[in-house]
Amino acid sequence: MPLGATIVPVCIARSFVVLLCALPLLAGAQSAFTPAPTAAHPAAPVVQQAINAGRSNPEDARRFADDALGLIATQPEPDLEIRAQLVLCDYFLERDLVRAREALARATALLPLARRSGLRAGVQNCEGEVHEAAGDNARALSAYERAVSEAEVAADGEMLANALYLRGWLRGVQGEYALALVDLRRSIGLYERGNYPEHSRTAVNGVATIYNRMGDYAQAQVYFEQAAKAQLAAGLEREAVVTLYNLGRSHEYQGRWADAEGTFTQAMQMSRRLGYARGEAYAARGMAAVHNARGEWQSALAQLARADALADPLPDARLRAHVALARGKAMRGLARPAESLTALTQALEVFRQAEAYADVAATYAALATTRADLGDWRGAFDDQQRLKETTDRLHARQLDQRVLALKVEFDTAARDKENALLQREKATTEAALAQELSASRLKVVVIALAGVLAAVLAVVAWRGRRVSRTMQALAMTDELTGLPNRRAVLARLGSLLAAGSPCAVLIVDIDHFKAINDRHGHPVGDEVLRAVAGTLAAELRGAMSAGRLGGEEFLVLMPRTEIDPAMHLAERLRAAMARIDPARWSIALPITVSVGVALARPGPGGIADVLRRADDALYAAKAAGRDRVRAGQAALVAA
Repeated sequence: MPLGATIVPVCIARSFVVLLCALPLLAGAQSAFTPAPTAAHPAAPVVQQAINAGRSNPEDARRFADDALGLIATQPEPDLEIRAQLVLCDYFLERDLVRAREALARATALLPLARRSGLRAGVQNCEGEVHEAAGDNARALSAYERAVSEAEVAADGEMLANALYLRGWLRGVQGEYALALVDLRRSIGLYERGNYPEHSRTAVNGVATIYNRMGDYAQAQVYFEQAAKAQLAAGLEREAVVTLYNLGRSHEYQGRWADAEGTFTQAMQMSRRLGYARGEAYAARGMAAVHNARGEWQSALAQLARADALADPLPDARLRAHVALARGKAMRGLARPAESLTALTQALEVFRQAEAYADVAATYAALATTRADLGDWRGAFDDQQRLKETTDRLHARQLDQRVLALKVEFDTAARDKENALLQREKATTEAALAQELSASRLKVVVIALAGVLAAVLAVVAWRGRRVSRTMQALAMTDELTGLPNRRAVLARLGSLLAAGSPCAVLIVDIDHFKAINDRHGHPVGDEVLRAVAGTLAAELRGAMSAGRLGGEEFLVLMPRTEIDPAMHLAERLRAAMARIDPARWSIALPITVSVGVALARPGPGGIADVLRRADDALYAAKAAGRDRVRAGQAALVAA
C-alpha cells in the first residue's frame, strides 16, 4: 500500500445501511418477525418511500420520514416510528450530529414497545454510526458487536446483514482485514439470499475497499467500475457518487491522474446536482490531490477552499484532516513551509487518534520534507524515523492480514467441502433406505428385509446423532480457545433472562492486545488468547460460565449473583491474569486485563442493555489506566 493510501470515512461510504431496517425481512423470516398491523398502517408506504429515496436523494428521504412521523402521530405504531427515526438518524449523520443523536434517543425510547425484536439491532447500528462519526471507533465497534449479537438472537437476517456490514467496514478501517472480509462476505450472502442486489453491491464495494488497503488496486478497480455502472443504470446516484469517489481513489493510488481527474469530476458534478455537500467536499479533495501531483499548487488550494467551506458544518473530522494534509502539500509547493507545518500537524493529530496508519505515514513523509525546508534537521530526522516505524508496521500488518485472509478462504472452502460430503452421505443413505423400503413390499422377504431395515435405521440414527452432536459442538465452540463462542454464551444469557433469573455479567478485555499482535505476530497473540481463556476457565466455580465474545473480549456469566460477589470475582480474575508468565513468548510487559461489571435483571433492557452497561464500565476501566475493574450502572426495572 502506498504511503498516501487512505480510506473513505464511514459516513460517506455506507450510510445507507441504517435505512435497510425498514425493508422487509430476508426470505424465510418475514412471517415470523414482521407484525401484520405495520403493513396496513398508512405510514408504512411512506416509510418505504423514505428508504428508497435515501439511496438516490437524501432530501426526499428526510421529507418522507417527516411525513410518516406526522401520520404516526395520529395513529401510533412503535415499529414504524422506530424505522422512520432511523431514516432521520442516517440523514443527520452526514449533516448534524446533535440531531442524529436526538433521532437515536427517540428510537431507543420506543424499543420497549416494539414487536419486532430485531429492531434493537437496528438501533445499535445507528448508535455505532453516531460514535464513529464522532471519532470514537472503540465504542462504535462495541455497538456493532451488540447489534450482531441482538440480530443473531432474534434470528433477524436483515438486521444481521446490516450489522455485519458495518462491523466489517470498521474492522477494515482498523486494519483487521481478514476479519473484515469475513463479515463483509457474510453480509453479501445474506443480502443475496434476501434479493437485495443494490445492498449486496455496496457490500462488495466494501470488499473492494479492503483490497485497496491491502494493495490489490487492480481488483478493487474492477469491482468499483462494475458497481458504478450498475448504480447509475438503476438511478441510484447518491450511492454512485460514493462508488465513483472510491474509484477515483483507486486511480490515485496507482498514479493514474488523468483517470482520477475524470472520475472525481463526475462525482463532483453529480453531488452538485443532488445537493450532496459531503460528496462534493470529498470530490474537491480528490481534485486537489490531482493538482498537487501536477504541481498546480494554486488550483489545489482553490479546490481545498471549496472542500473546507462544504465540510465546515459536517460532523467529519477525518474529512477535514484529509483536506489539511492536501493543503500542507500545496503550501510546501508554494514555498510556504510554516503554513505547511501548521496544516500537517493538524492532520497528524486526527489521523493518530483514529489509528489510520496509512494516513499517519503519509503525513510523517510530508512533515519530514517541510521541517527540512525550515532547517529543522533534527525534527525532520525524527519524522523520518516515525515514518519508517509506521510503514514497517503497515507492511507487517498487510502481510499478516493477507496470510490470515488466505487462511480464512482455505478454512471456509474446507468447511464447504465437509458439508458437501455430509450432504452426499445423507443422500446416499436416503437412497439406500428408499431401495430397502421398495424391496420390503415383496412378501417373500418381508421378515428378512424388516431386520435389515431396522439395522440400517439404527446405524443411520446413531450416525445422525453423532453428526448432530459434533456439528452442534462446533457451532457453539470458539475454535481458538475452546470456550463457548459468542452465539453460545449470549444464548445462555438470553435463557437466564427469559427464565426470570438475575445474573451478573463481566466483560473481560485483554489490555494492549493489538500491540502484542503488532510486535510479536498473530501466532503469539493466539497463544496469549488461549492462556487467558484457560486461566478464566480455571477460576470459575459452580454455575458460572464464560465464552469468547470476539477478538480479545470474553464474557463471564454469574447466575443469581449481586454486585459485591461479582466485583470480587472480577478482581480475582484480574489478579490471576497478571500471574501469567509472559516470558514464554518473549513479551516484556505483564499480561493484564480490564473488566466491566453489570447486573442483568429481567426487564425492558434485554441483552443489549446489560452488554451496553458492562461495555461502558469496561470503557471506564480502560480510561482509568487499564488493569482495572469498574461497575456499570444499575439495570432498568420493569414497571
